[in-house]
Amino acid sequence: MTSNETVGSVGETAALARIFPRLPNADAALVGPGDDAAVIAAPDGRFVVTTDMMIHGPDFRLAWSTPHDLGWKAAASNLADVAAMGARPTALVVALAVPADSPVTLLEGIADGFRDACAALAPGCGVVGGDLSVSDTLTLAITAFGDLDGRAPVLRSGARAGDTIAVSGVLGHAAAGLRILFEHGVMDATELRSREPLVDAQLAPRPPIGDGVLAAQAGATSMLDLSDGLALDARRIAAASSVALDLDSALVGGREALDGGEDHSLLATFPAGAVLPGGFRAIGRVVAGAGVLVDGTPYESRGGWDPYEGWNGALG
Repeated sequence: MTSNETVGSVGETAALARIFPRLPNADAALVGPGDDAAVIAAPDGRFVVTTDMMIHGPDFRLAWSTPHDLGWKAAASNLADVAAMGARPTALVVALAVPADSPVTLLEGIADGFRDACAALAPGCGVVGGDLSVSDTLTLAITAFGDLDGRAPVLRSGARAGDTIAVSGVLGHAAAGLRILFEHGVMDATELRSREPLVDAQLAPRPPIGDGVLAAQAGATSMLDLSDGLALDARRIAAASSVALDLDSALVGGREALDGGEDHSLLATFPAGAVLPGGFRAIGRVVAGAGVLVDGTPYESRGGWDPYEGWNGALG
């Protein structure tokens, strides 16, 4: 096969034959790709499952992202959701809908992104199956599985007044990277990334997946992944736990740190005085009340990720 062949010209069977060898294997897979369904070991007797979509336009732009970026980000964002439950990621199922004129190398690059993200962020996790279809709009749909290894899941509803609020990972970097991309338009993203490291935080985030298990082991009372922005996601813990989260502006940073989405860092609460595990650092305290405070003052989020906010399908 030549590098200029398209998905439409080679067909589904040949395209899948090109990408299967590139996908990462999953240690938990008893039956992997090739049958009607995968079989995944669940020694705990339970499994964590989550799903997410990435659609060209609202979620990514090919003018900026390489195929490798797409696979990496799709894996990273779903692995972070599993980690936020205190679980260890074990397997991914990936469905792709691509335009017929897409080069087969697009699929190969996406597969390589999944392989490299799993190896770097969640060793032992792999792709156990999925689907390939045609669409005018490039779409990735991912389902991720995780193992609790005998622990209780860490929910959003367990925060209590007096708990320490902590975060592992970056704050506002992905939003800053997106702002830089918009400021520079459609210039060569490779050139831009060499000059602006924050762009990588948007196109290929590196969430601290392993810290999800460490947080659970350290007694985290609540946790979630910061996909939509610190202030917006902190409000979700506050609502689920019937408390208020008071963030320290000196420890958080500026407006992008509060309102910028897509960092996929882990936000958690721990009992007062607990030793924070892994890369977690304190950024505030849980108090009685409701909503999100910054330095004791109610804070209304002015941003965060919302796929419907300002969406114009004609613009893509």
